[in-house]
This record gives sequence, C-alpha cells and structure tokens, in this order.
Amino acid sequence: HRNVNGEVEERGHWASKVEFLLAVAGNVVGFGNVWRFPYLCYKNGGGAFLVPYLVFVVTCGVPLFLLETTIGQYTQEGGITCWRKLCPLAEGIGYGGQLILFYSCMTYIIILSWALLYLVFSFSSQLPWANCNNDWNTDDCVDFSANNSSWINKTNPTSAATQFWERRVLAISGGIEEVGSIRWEVLLCLIAMWIICYFCIWKGVKSTGKGTTFPYLMLLVLLIRGLTLPGALQGIEFYLIPDLSRLTDPQVWMEAGAQIFFSYSVGVGSLMVLGSYNKHDNNCYRDCLYLCLLNSGTSFVAGFAVFSVLGFMANEQGVPIAEVAESGPGLAFIAYPQAVAMMPVPQLWSICFFIMLILLGLDTEFVAMEVVMTSVIDMFPRFMRRPGKREKFLLLFCLICFFAQLVMVTEGGMYVFQMFDYYACNGACILFLCVFESLALGWVFGAERLYGIIKDMTGVHANPFFKFCWLYLTPMVSLGSFICSLVEYQPLTFNRWYIYPSWAYVLGWVLALSSILLVPGWALYKLSTSTGTLSQRLRHLCKPVLDDSLTKKGETELQSTEEEQLQLFTTS
Repeated sequence: HRNVNGEVEERGHWASKVEFLLAVAGNVVGFGNVWRFPYLCYKNGGGAFLVPYLVFVVTCGVPLFLLETTIGQYTQEGGITCWRKLCPLAEGIGYGGQLILFYSCMTYIIILSWALLYLVFSFSSQLPWANCNNDWNTDDCVDFSANNSSWINKTNPTSAATQFWERRVLAISGGIEEVGSIRWEVLLCLIAMWIICYFCIWKGVKSTGKGTTFPYLMLLVLLIRGLTLPGALQGIEFYLIPDLSRLTDPQVWMEAGAQIFFSYSVGVGSLMVLGSYNKHDNNCYRDCLYLCLLNSGTSFVAGFAVFSVLGFMANEQGVPIAEVAESGPGLAFIAYPQAVAMMPVPQLWSICFFIMLILLGLDTEFVAMEVVMTSVIDMFPRFMRRPGKREKFLLLFCLICFFAQLVMVTEGGMYVFQMFDYYACNGACILFLCVFESLALGWVFGAERLYGIIKDMTGVHANPFFKFCWLYLTPMVSLGSFICSLVEYQPLTFNRWYIYPSWAYVLGWVLALSSILLVPGWALYKLSTSTGTLSQRLRHLCKPVLDDSLTKKGETELQSTEEEQLQLFTTS
C-alpha cells in the first residue's frame, strides 16, 4: 500500500510457518482446554461425552476452522474487510465477531488479573488459602489440608480456599445491585496485565504465540505430579468411565457443541486474521488439520492433569469427587489452589500452575486484541498504516476496555463478569454467527469455489467431505444448536443459589443481541442504500469483490466506501 507521500506501510506476512502455528495454537489453546473440557467430560458422562464432542468436531469444528483460515489466506485481509470482499451483504458477521472479541478482551484479562494476584500470594511463606487463621475467615472455615474431620461439626462448612477467593480476593457483595468499592489489589493487577498486553503486541501480530510452548511444559510437569499423588487413579476413573445413558440427554449434546465453538475460536474472525498473514501458497489445509488435532488433544490430556489432582483432593478429604469438581473460575481459583496446599512444597506447585494459566490466557488475549486491531487497520489502510497510528489506536483500545471493565473489579464485579461471559462472549451469539457464516460462504460464495481455492493455494485436493459439511452438515448442526440453546435456555445463576434480578437478565440479552442484530441490521442497511430492484441489489451485494484478484472496479468500490465505513465504525 502507498499514498502520495509514501507513508503507508506494507501489511506484511508471517516470518515463518512456525510463527503462524504458534499464534494459532496460542489462540485456540487456553482456559477452555484446562478447566472447561475436563469438567464437562466428567459432568456429562465421562468417556461417553467424547461421542457428541467428536461429532461436533467433525461436523462443525474442523470445517469452520478450515473455512475461516482459508478465506483469510485467500483475501489477505482481516475479518470485516474479508467479508466485504467475499459477500458484502454478510459484512455484519464481521462486525458482530469484532464486538464479541471486544467483550472477550474485557473478560479474559480479568481472569488474568486474578491469576496474577494468586501468583503474587504464591510466594508467601505459607499459602494464605491453606489455613483458617486469617482475618477474612469465619467460624465455618475448614482447613482440609489439616486432614481432620472437624468440618463435620460445622453448620455450613466452607473450605479455606473458598473463603480466600470469595472474601479476600473478591470481597463479593450480596448481588449485582450492590456494586461496592473497587478491589485495589485486583485493579493494580489489571493495570499490570494491560501494560504487558500493550507492549507485547504494539509492533504487530508477530509478537503473539511466543509463550505457547511453556504452558505445555508446565502442563506436563503438573500431569506427572498429579499422577503420582494418592487417589489419582480414582480421579481418572471418574473422568473417563462412560455413562452411556447420558447420550440421550439433549443438554449433553448442547454442551459438547458449545465447547467446540468456544474452544476452536470460530465465528468471530480470529482465524481469518491469523490466516491472512500467511503467504498465498501456504498449505493451510494441512496446518488446520494438525492444529485441530492439537487443540482437542490438549483438552483430553489436560483432563488427566486436572482430575488426578481432584482425585487426590477427594482422597484426602474423604468426600466424593463430585463435591470437589468445579468448572470455570471455581476450578482455577478454589479447587486447584486447595489441592496444591495439600502437596509437599505447595508454593512451587502453586507458582507453576498460575504461571501456566497466565501464559495460556495471555496468548489468547494477545490474539483477540490483535484481531480487532488488524480488522480496523485493514478497513482504513491509507490512514491506519501510517507510522505511529497503530500504536496510538492500540493505546486507545486498551484504555476503552480498561475503563469499561472497572465495574468488574468492584465487590459486585464477579456478577457482572459472569453476565458478560455467559451472554456476550458465548452461547447463542457465536452459534448465530456460525450459522450465517456457513450459509454465506457455503451457498452464496460457493462451496465449490472454496474447494477450488484450497486446490489453487495449496496444490492439495481437500477431502470432499468438507464440501458436504459447508453445504449441509455445518449449517444444519449450527442452526440446530442455536435453536436448542434458545429452547433449553437456563437463566444465569451464581454458585447455584443467587438469582439475578430481572433487569440483569434483560441487560444480558441486550449484550447477546448487540452482536446478533448486526447481521440482519447490516444486510438491511446495505439493501436500503443500494440502487436498483431488490433482485439487482441482492445479486450485487452477494457478488464477491475479490475473485481471483482484486479488480480495478473492486478497488474503486473499496476506496469509495472507506470514509463511509470509518463514519459507521466510529458511530458504532
């Protein structure tokens, strides 16, 4: 790209294949692999859960993963601009994906702030969540590491790790309507994480993925340690023993599908941006298959590391594993810290665990921020690719996210965090985008054309099964999952006892609809502002601007709409 002053910078490519693989691995391998998959596998029938999981991998996960990476490499553009070139009518999918990533950037970095605070506490001479001799503990506090049965006489026994999490770290209030004061320690950790994120990606996407390998080393260390603990076999049995009767439960299939869409990072445009930095002849077909195998394989292996430790906890406490197995923050900040407190040299294992969490989360956060940055820069290249513009926009983006999420570091912040995570970043909104993504690219752009693009770029004939998925299986399964998520909708609760007020549920659905409505909203906007009959407008808006190469007409259209896009983006 060049302007009259020669100031516009080149977009660039990955320096090597390894950079691409590490960046994508850092994006798709994260918290969901370490705590979400093992818990879902245990909760939904153990080894039997692998059946619906593999069905969704084959019909949705891998086909969408390959689809997004391919069109990103083909267009050499970010999410929004990619849609503008392939199917202008569906450009709202790109906007919706960027909004979901914006919400995800805020929630993910809160988890990193909690992990950083725990890491700091891990250097104490005695782990503060290991005993009940602290100011924040109540009379119902139980020190499970003492290996006694004193908890039997308690009216409402609560572990020391739980009280540290809820009363010391969160100082959680009685509900979302009680915001309370800011937790200054968490705020300082949040500032530190934003500073780290800013300086790690301010020079571009090539800075991501560097910390991907260390978490694997930590996971291997924790796996070996976990398997050597007493009771580990009991935990592995609970994790893997199949309960085939659960396969008739629709909820099991829904949760398997939700895990695939979340873990494979499809629907939001991340893979399009990462693929767009590949050279045009990169073998993205082979890369995608290996990366999908890595993602699911990591989830499966992480289950052994997690449940061997949970089995150890159950053995030490003399309780069923069902009472110590939790999902989400509960596993990372209650169950696992409680487990390491029972091990020899607990500080060492605590430091290893939270370093692993931070590095896993940082890579995902880096990519989410970089995807938003790249998408905006690709929309306005003549302005945003000038020296210094990227750094200033990144600083503005970080500040907007920081001030928007301040409510999450208050005493009522956990309720807000869960609402964003449940409604804005997962579930129906991602499923909706995936339905229309597969329809737009499989039917409007054309599965046959996609099949040919892979052959032209890689020299490899993709399996015809993918063409069948793009046309039929993926949109049907995605649509079925979306409908089931609405029919089987369960209102959000906290700790299974706190029910949110009605206005909070309304706000949650507003957050979900904010990304969903961008798809039909953008289509209606483009149809209403185009000229000609309705059929002429549809044909024009469904016709790719980029076919084999960017035509002069397409380039003129791209430049003429840039000011319009900038005004629309600023207004949004």
